[in-house]
Amino acid sequence: MSYLGVDLHTNSFTVCYRTAQGKQRIASYAIDRMEAFRKTLRRRDVVAVEATGNTAWFIEQVRNRVRKVIAVDPNRFMVIRKSVKKTDKHDAKTLAWFLSKDMLPEARMKQKKHTQLHSLAATRDKLVKQRTALVNKIHNVLNSYGLKWKKETLTTEKGLREVMLLDWDTIVRVELEVLTDQIRSLSTSIKRLDADISEHGKDLKGHANLQSIKGIGDRSATVLLSVIGNVKDFADEDKLAAYFGIVPKVKDSNESVRHGRITKHGSTLARTTLVQCTLSAKRYSPYLRRYYERIQRTRGSGKAIIATARKFLGIIYKTLTNDWIFEDFPNFVIANT
Repeated sequence: MSYLGVDLHTNSFTVCYRTAQGKQRIASYAIDRMEAFRKTLRRRDVVAVEATGNTAWFIEQVRNRVRKVIAVDPNRFMVIRKSVKKTDKHDAKTLAWFLSKDMLPEARMKQKKHTQLHSLAATRDKLVKQRTALVNKIHNVLNSYGLKWKKETLTTEKGLREVMLLDWDTIVRVELEVLTDQIRSLSTSIKRLDADISEHGKDLKGHANLQSIKGIGDRSATVLLSVIGNVKDFADEDKLAAYFGIVPKVKDSNESVRHGRITKHGSTLARTTLVQCTLSAKRYSPYLRRYYERIQRTRGSGKAIIATARKFLGIIYKTLTNDWIFEDFPNFVIANT
């Protein structure tokens, strides 16, 4: 049995092969030489690789050749991150040594479909932001000519046509034509992504459960599930909240404990989606609305919505773990299934 520490990069990786007796050797491979590396693996081997952008691909390549593959959480394994001796060989040796002592913090690796859907939703989010920036540019041009226009109409074909029907100077017309063409293209791409997210998202376990919560729509349910993955990976709702980065930072000094702003670990898109769903859900749920208003009176609206989002995430956790489908979410009536 050998313990393999892998320092993985985009075009190569360095491996430290460490035996149970402590003997070790180093080898480096180009990414396109994966098969050569696979041939060195044995069924009893254990592999550790730091979680990076292509870790999931790497794990898929070696999973069926070894006893176990561990993705190491870099945020919890500071030995490498804060090392003053940052070399591929050193990092590989460090991983192999800690692996042999069973002292590595594992990162959570989701199923391929969850990862792919989250990437799809993140791409959609980027395109929406790009479109918004272009809409704002057209709106600024209109304002500079004393023309009042509703921004939301500038994402529609009718609104864009009306803008171009106005009498513009040649230079301004060229600018507006380019902007409107780009907005049309982005809108088409966003529509295509929406259809794909909807088609594949509904097959995720828990999708119908989340959609039964008033305030969570089709796309939002997919985004949340693409981050959560298997809810059983989380021992309780506090662990899920920490994964979403919606828990406060804690500073413990001597006998004093201070709580700061939320950690913001994890997916920004997931947190944004959660907050948006919370704002919608509290319009329908008396329970969430009362909770929000009670905190708002003493701590302000910003902290109130974050606290309510944390409470709402707890409801999401219980809904998924208990396989609830709501018949009437505002009154917390669960359907008989």
